[in-house]
Amino acid sequence: MDRYTLPTSLPKCLSWLTLILSTVACSPKKQSGINWPEYNGGPDRNHYSELTQFDKENVNRLEKAWEYNSGGADTTKNQTQIQCNPIIIDGILYGVSAGSQAFALDAASGQELWKTNFNDKTFSMTSRGVTYQADETGKRIFFGYGHLLYCLDAKTGKPISSFGDNGKIDLKQGLERPTADDYVVYNTPGVIFENLLITGARVQENSAALLGDVRAFDVHTGELTWTFKTIPENGEFGSDTWPPNARQNTGGANSWMGMAIDRENEIVYVPTGSAAFDFYGGDRAGDNLFANCLLALNARTGERLWHFQTMHHDIWDRDLPAPPNLITLEKDGQQMQAVAQITKQGYVFVFNRLTGEPLFPIEERPMITEGMPGEQVSPTQPFPTLPEPFTRQSFTSADVRTDAPDREEILRQLSEAKTGRAYIPLTEQRTIFFPGTDGGGQWGGAAVDSEGVMYVPAKEVPVYSSLTNAPQQQALTSSSTLYQIHCASCHGKDMTGDHSGAYPAIKDFNKRRTATEAYSIIERGRGMMPAFTQLSNAEKKAIADYIMGIGDATLTVSTDSRSSPYKHTGYNRWYSEDGYPVNTPPWGTLTAIDLASGKRKWQVPLGEFPTLSEQGFPPTGTDNYGGPLVTGDLIFIAATPDQKFRAFDKLTGEQVWETDLPAAGYASPSTYSVNGKQYLVVACGGGKLRSRSGDRYVAFALPD
Repeated sequence: MDRYTLPTSLPKCLSWLTLILSTVACSPKKQSGINWPEYNGGPDRNHYSELTQFDKENVNRLEKAWEYNSGGADTTKNQTQIQCNPIIIDGILYGVSAGSQAFALDAASGQELWKTNFNDKTFSMTSRGVTYQADETGKRIFFGYGHLLYCLDAKTGKPISSFGDNGKIDLKQGLERPTADDYVVYNTPGVIFENLLITGARVQENSAALLGDVRAFDVHTGELTWTFKTIPENGEFGSDTWPPNARQNTGGANSWMGMAIDRENEIVYVPTGSAAFDFYGGDRAGDNLFANCLLALNARTGERLWHFQTMHHDIWDRDLPAPPNLITLEKDGQQMQAVAQITKQGYVFVFNRLTGEPLFPIEERPMITEGMPGEQVSPTQPFPTLPEPFTRQSFTSADVRTDAPDREEILRQLSEAKTGRAYIPLTEQRTIFFPGTDGGGQWGGAAVDSEGVMYVPAKEVPVYSSLTNAPQQQALTSSSTLYQIHCASCHGKDMTGDHSGAYPAIKDFNKRRTATEAYSIIERGRGMMPAFTQLSNAEKKAIADYIMGIGDATLTVSTDSRSSPYKHTGYNRWYSEDGYPVNTPPWGTLTAIDLASGKRKWQVPLGEFPTLSEQGFPPTGTDNYGGPLVTGDLIFIAATPDQKFRAFDKLTGEQVWETDLPAAGYASPSTYSVNGKQYLVVACGGGKLRSRSGDRYVAFALPD
């Protein structure tokens, strides 16, 4: 089987009538940038606006136009977030609160028009936005609330009863498989094509994960129209890259990060994530199509047109992290419709949008293949020769900070670890991920301007992990062992979280919460933490009691024979004793890449630590979450834990403006115009990286 791209028949050209009808039935046009009508700005997901009222000369005159308290923030315990990129259509802003409620505002004043009041607490989620659709029958907002997909009246926020079951559909239905749990949430907005809403979903990342199929639902009735099976049935194309009966035994390979849509060519571009379990694949030998793929599907039928797998047999949690960017580039003197996909490893893959042909050579390079017993590591992985990577690609002793107070201990630990290249299989020995497990690129994605220049934020902090044995079958175990299996990978074996604050400490949880609340969080999840629905009530209670310091009970557990024989020891960001990453800066970056040539134009640090700045250090960059916005000659981005909102000159990377936010803006900003006045808005939810939670949306504009 060809491991690269397998074109089939492409969609036929549309008639003028079909084009007109599809335009009416889909999201509204940008109207020269007046609206921000879709997630990340438009169907191309380019975070780009044609508005030019802001520029390098006047950006320092920006001032707060309005501030909206969305509600739902847990400001005392730093456990809520807002990751929403709001959409703005004809003067109305639609977004999602810190409490997971959809709302509509007057986009010029920030005055609330409506807000939902759903109170089902059997789940937890962090939403990145909503989807708008309008036709002659009305205007709709599609909004995910846990496992439920709602269709709301855009004017009132009330569910439209003719859609699904009284305004909602249960996304779990159709994704079930034997021994799977019931965890699924709709965290990233889907795309509209004519009368279809095309969606993915977030599922668990362990052996109990549901299936990750891509599906299209009728926008009026909620009926399922087509399904693309990211894990094929026996005998279907791609099934020979799995063991038999893979759909019964394996989950994941889902599209949680969002999609891009080319409505003129009737193609939806769907990135996918890893098959579950993320870090061991001995039970899923083969390349595992269509996990870790960029898929081009016929938007009308779900037929696969072409695909490219960016990682074979992923055992590193290298999900494609963000929607692709749809662009038009001049290549060899010709205009070419292209699609660019960023990765967690800091690469950009660029393809002809219609055929899947790479614009730059992609090499299959030999890999280390020694893994845990039973593992069958892929002997090669694909590497794009261009564009140039937007992060460093290795971490060695030469990259350790000379000023780290525990430098010698860091060097000693590093000498005993596996490091120095990408894609080293996890074993019981400490293994280094660099540029990290969730960076280079991440869910905020990249911006691309009309000249074909990509602007991508990233982080470069080494992360270490390993694999250890997990209990199998019927066994006596303890509360502490259950905690180590299910919780320590994020919150630390001693409950102290990690140095960066990406995973919070729960050591003194009994001082902040009751045992009942601890059990509820384990059962239902919270924020980015999934619900542990695969555990028995006794197991959940044992973990809750252990966290609360009630005791370390002994109990009998029974695991399915198909569960992984190994567990990983955590996403351990490696920080020095002084609280900063062990590697030399920059620790966070913003990079400009010319996608036509594949060459970097510039790279600058993104974010700073105030304590270092006060000592006279230049900006180091920081861990960051959220995407950029490019408009006029400026790039706007928040994303950093220092609670700043910044603007950069897009030609040089020079910072030209910054302002303080009420909480860190771990979200992508939007821009729009009302009555001739341009606005800039960002959600300020905080709640990660040791920053306090917030619930505000803040809009900026030039003074009248």
